[in-house]
Amino acid sequence: MTIQRPASRSPRLNQITHESHSKLDALVKAHAPFETRASFARFVVAQYLFQSELVALYNDAQLTALIFDLPARCRAEAAKADLADLHTEVPAPVAGAVKNPTQAEALGWLFVSEGSKLGAAFLIKRAVALGMNETFGARHLAEPAGGRAAGWKSFTRTLDNLPFTEQQEAEADKGALDAFNRFTVLLEQAYATELA
Repeated sequence: MTIQRPASRSPRLNQITHESHSKLDALVKAHAPFETRASFARFVVAQYLFQSELVALYNDAQLTALIFDLPARCRAEAAKADLADLHTEVPAPVAGAVKNPTQAEALGWLFVSEGSKLGAAFLIKRAVALGMNETFGARHLAEPAGGRAAGWKSFTRTLDNLPFTEQQEAEADKGALDAFNRFTVLLEQAYATELA
């Protein structure tokens, strides 16, 4: 079994998730989360559901040993506070959350979650037009301490330098693809249910 250290892991994950990412972007646009506050609240429901499912990964001791600031990167509490700002109930968990992934698979999930912070730079500008910002209603889209680019570079540098076996490469791929699919399911769920 050969241990590989490809510098191209992050670009490869971007490449293999490109189609899923494009479909998700189109779906988000179709739901028009920035048309009204009510629509935005549903978007935050999806964000909260996704982030709350990843809390265990962000607080995993083995993953934190690799990425020291991992727990601080989690946005579940920020999304929960946004729901309160928007007078929206915290949704019940949706069946099918990620359970006990391998470390490589978990890193695939985190790759998608962390990567979404780059796109959040554009989303928060749209949220401002609805009267929200990084301290009200759109906390989960706020710029992380140290900046978006720096946080992403530090995460991908660690990820790219991990020695993975071929199987672990496949597990990371699976995690990233599963994460996009899962967010798609949660987004559909958030817009399908009546909000209180």
